[in-house]
Amino acid sequence: MTSAPGTDGARTGWPDVAVVADHVGVEHLVVTRHALVRQVLADPVTYRPDNALDAVTPVPVAALRVLAEHRFRLPPTLANNAGASHPAIRAIVADALHPSRVEAQRQWLTGVVRRRAAGIAAALAVGGEVDLHAEVAADLPLLALARLVELPDAPVGVVKDFARAALELFWAPVDADRQRVLAAEVGRFHLVLREFAATGGGLVARLRAAGHPPDVVVGALFFLLVAGQETTSQFLTLLLHRLAGHPGVVAGLRRGEVSVADVVEEGLRLEPPIVTWRRVATTGTRLGSTVVPAGSSVVLWLGRAGRDPAVVAHPDDLVPGQRGSRRHLAFGVGAHRCVGAQLARMEAGVVVEEVAPLLSGATVVRAPWYPDNLTFRMPDAFVIRRPR
Repeated sequence: MTSAPGTDGARTGWPDVAVVADHVGVEHLVVTRHALVRQVLADPVTYRPDNALDAVTPVPVAALRVLAEHRFRLPPTLANNAGASHPAIRAIVADALHPSRVEAQRQWLTGVVRRRAAGIAAALAVGGEVDLHAEVAADLPLLALARLVELPDAPVGVVKDFARAALELFWAPVDADRQRVLAAEVGRFHLVLREFAATGGGLVARLRAAGHPPDVVVGALFFLLVAGQETTSQFLTLLLHRLAGHPGVVAGLRRGEVSVADVVEEGLRLEPPIVTWRRVATTGTRLGSTVVPAGSSVVLWLGRAGRDPAVVAHPDDLVPGQRGSRRHLAFGVGAHRCVGAQLARMEAGVVVEEVAPLLSGATVVRAPWYPDNLTFRMPDAFVIRRPR
């Protein structure tokens, strides 16, 4: 299991729970059935999130030294926190991303996307090639997040490089030389976060005022910059790519016969921002008919759970509004449900409404490609062209 198992649903023939060894020989229980994935996510006592941010490739001493030189730490804060501090930290972050605050950004975001869409339309009209990942998806979630939580003043490219380096360092099969390079990149930006955590306003000021120590403030920032924007960038790119293969849905959107919200939810089901997520069993238990020994690493295949034929009638097809579409687990459930769910939905809705019509009559020149990674997909481009 060197990478995310993918999102091919009913065709894979996977059992409900499978024992799979990863690229370094560690065994994991991969859970595929929607009901069982939900059961694990909803039970943070039996299945703790302690291993959520553990590196899937053990970090060698040389790379650990690089991280230590930059004072890098990831204490339990959000996704990896099952302790007593989690509710208070989560409440502060959730308030910053409250649905009313998110909705207040819609007009600004629509203006940004509409201006970009006009430029894309002009380029396509003269036969030009357009990379929708670069022009729409790559930076948009970061810009929106920065307005909501007052992120550190750093160039967009630098933040994006840091986030992608972190995703590779902690969730990808990488060799020791590459780990040292990634550790240096992650470590350098971690110092920027540490400085900002000591003086910044907005979210970090509220975390400080609540008495949370510097490492916790930095950890919350780290997670937001990785999960709060990079995942949405990836989702937007993959959703647009999927829509490009469904001209009937695009036409339905243009005519108002297909709901934007239904397209977003069906996209989340088929192309979840996070393909897998991890838990560790705290005690011996069972998942369905499978015995789960204490200490087991449990990999929840969210992409497969969204295609469970017990939940949706057309598990592998984009059918906006089909029964069961909104039962996907793209944002998790329970105590660790994604606090940025409404933000991701709002961003996706604006992009679908403003950009999806441009896919009508377009040809895919270059489909998204992404490297091996257990949990995340990092598309590099999505290029389209329309015949003149």
